[in-house]
Amino acid sequence: MLRVLIVDDESPARKRLRKLLKPQIDEGRLDVVGEAEDGPAALTKLTAETIDLLFLDIHMPEMDGFDVLERISPERHPVVVFTTAYDEYALRAFEANAVDYLLKPISRERLDDAIARAERLHQTPETRQDNDDRLAKLLDWVEDQAAAARPQSTEKPQHFLEQISIPYRDRILIVSVDRLVSAEINEGITRLFVLGEDEGGPRPRLRQHVVNYTLEQLEGSLDPDAFMRVHRSAIVRLQSIREMIPWFSGRYKLILEGDHEVIASRERSRLLKERLML
Repeated sequence: MLRVLIVDDESPARKRLRKLLKPQIDEGRLDVVGEAEDGPAALTKLTAETIDLLFLDIHMPEMDGFDVLERISPERHPVVVFTTAYDEYALRAFEANAVDYLLKPISRERLDDAIARAERLHQTPETRQDNDDRLAKLLDWVEDQAAAARPQSTEKPQHFLEQISIPYRDRILIVSVDRLVSAEINEGITRLFVLGEDEGGPRPRLRQHVVNYTLEQLEGSLDPDAFMRVHRSAIVRLQSIREMIPWFSGRYKLILEGDHEVIASRERSRLLKERLML
């Protein structure tokens, strides 16, 4: 019996999928042990429970399906079946890397095939490793596509940023870049993670601020000797890195000041190790 987690930000979609799974549940082949409406909730359940089969929606607020996949602990990787409404980019990603997906509205025939394949993968370690390799290549493909789409600037600034202005309530904060731990983007929203003024305690306090800069603007304005883009959606200050934990398929999970976590892509993990002379 496969233990199943359904992840989708739309409640009707979760209910419909659970209903479609009822024949396999009644046959004792599946046990739906939980649902999650967003990426953080999904990761919490994946950490707390053993999940064998994950139905993972691509388009969710704050953290999309690709981001969730990158953050799953390597020791707890389930079989993953992506679900998506028609999306040319996502479909190209899945088909280019031979990754299983279901197109909404989900048909019972395609769902039956996906479950049968998941059962085979769960029972055969060799086939499971091949599936993990495909997922790793999928994440590499997504990262490469994002890098290719970024505007390339040949002009280098004469001076790098020493301070950043941050809108905050009814004022503008002026923050030294030495307090910037990371800059990240999700769903088109850029967030800065900044050490608070009281960072001298045993556990530095991290503040989160939404700004209207793009990561490209920040990457071009921050000193490359001090900051590095480690992922399509994240820039980190190198001196803020406290630990590097081996992660899925050659990636590293970075533990930053304030216990903040960022996953570095496979290629960027390799470059980061070179930068840090590891």
